[in-house]
Amino acid sequence: MGRPKQLLPWGGTTLLAWQVRQMREAGVDEVVVVLGHAAAEVRPAVPPEARVVVNDAYKEGRASSLRCGAQAVSDDAGAVLVLSVDQPRPASLSRRLIKRWREKKGAPIVSPRFPRRFGHPVLVDGSLLGELRAVDEATLGLRAVIDRHAAEAEALPVEDDRVDVDINTPADYEAALAAFARGAWD
Repeated sequence: MGRPKQLLPWGGTTLLAWQVRQMREAGVDEVVVVLGHAAAEVRPAVPPEARVVVNDAYKEGRASSLRCGAQAVSDDAGAVLVLSVDQPRPASLSRRLIKRWREKKGAPIVSPRFPRRFGHPVLVDGSLLGELRAVDEATLGLRAVIDRHAAEAEALPVEDDRVDVDINTPADYEAALAAFARGAWD
């Protein structure tokens, strides 16, 4: 991308600040932002309502960031909502996941089911915090936790897949930004 994705313009702010705001609006009590590459450059952009942890082992892969974030979460967390900043999601989707988790009395995993596939964010029950703290690349990280609990997992049907984006290239970013500007994230 030529610069940290977290700092890309989005919704009148940065992608990072927008996503933190969405998580707070969804009712997430504690937002933990895990920084790795370019942490010193990104840290000033983290809104004050989020807590920052730095993953010095970020070169080991995404699982190391998940472990780092899970270790920062309170041991008594009821649930953990896992989301990468390059997959911007509106508060409305996170609220629906939280509501489904509460309705299902603590389902171990709740994830959105878009028309083409399952997606993010993934809500993980707090009882699995130990598993999140132990993930590694060799066992496929979050995917392994999801797979172990698939039989009890809850899928939240999401009819509209316009918000199912993953910003990996400049073209992805431009397409997502154009959809966002048209109101696809409402």
